[in-house]
Amino acid sequence: MNTTLATSIDKLIRHKLLTHGEFVALLQANSEQLRADLASEAVKTRQARFGNRIYIRGLIEFTNYCKNDCLYCGIRHGNTNAERYRLTKEEILSCCDQGYQLGFRTFVLQGGEDPYFTDARMTDLVAEIHRRHPDCAITLSLGERSRESYQALYDAGAERYLLRHETANAAHYHMLHPAAMSFENRMQCLSDLKDIGYQVGCGFMVGSPFQTPEMLADDLLFIQDFRPQMVGIGPFISHKDTVFADKKNGTLEDTLFLLSILRLMLPDVLLPATTALGTIAPNGRELGGSNVVMPNLSPVGVREQYSLYDNKICTGEESAQCIRCLSGRMESISYHITVDRGDAPDFPGTHS
Repeated sequence: MNTTLATSIDKLIRHKLLTHGEFVALLQANSEQLRADLASEAVKTRQARFGNRIYIRGLIEFTNYCKNDCLYCGIRHGNTNAERYRLTKEEILSCCDQGYQLGFRTFVLQGGEDPYFTDARMTDLVAEIHRRHPDCAITLSLGERSRESYQALYDAGAERYLLRHETANAAHYHMLHPAAMSFENRMQCLSDLKDIGYQVGCGFMVGSPFQTPEMLADDLLFIQDFRPQMVGIGPFISHKDTVFADKKNGTLEDTLFLLSILRLMLPDVLLPATTALGTIAPNGRELGGSNVVMPNLSPVGVREQYSLYDNKICTGEESAQCIRCLSGRMESISYHITVDRGDAPDFPGTHS
């Protein structure tokens, strides 16, 4: 390892920040030994902040309708092969009630940008979940909405919001999205969410089409500055019904490398073990050094239809109902599932 790279790694560990050029050099130096070294440091950092705790969230994928045509996504509006579904309010509430009985104290409502779920419908739903389960945190992942919409949902009881920025490089953003979508609007949405008071999650795909080390450095620099409470990353996995069907998937090794960098950069951040990581490798989620897992509370009959990419895991131990299986997998690597709300250490719960 050369002196300049060693200095950058020491700076990352000690001071939690690097310049764009230093990030690029670190990413270009990616090797088995460097990945192992950073993973070891990341584990120490994670254990110092969180011990061996793993937080669980109950994931409810409640609609796969979407108005957008993101070029990488299996539920894009233009995919006529997608079998669409939309859960009713009663079905969503039933998922939450069942999840509560299983021990979940955070619900994550995730869906495509479905025009059916207006502000009125979503605020009514969020308010009812909050009324039934006031001791639970409500997380939303609904894509881009207006600031007024975000405020109304926050006022109704939601307090966390996940919105992947996908890429912090404007040119790259336009390579992955149709012309109707705006990089500036995506960034404005993240700014609005943070300004309102949400605990905010952002993130990106590792190995997405056209991605370069310089673009990944843009992502890391953005996250370093934005300081989200959660960062969700996973390998890009192609979908047969998209224009990127023949593109090479991202790798487990690169994703783990970036997870280590993120942990060292933001020691208190919540890093979910994404489904994509578990899809690309059977033990991917155990290897990720993450501290959040999101078992699926969605009705079994619709899980395969929420197909963002090919071969997504959606049954068996991915199911919230098999929480003992999941717990056993975590125990095998000395992690212990905890059922509390799991707020970020520097961000206590805001709703009462």
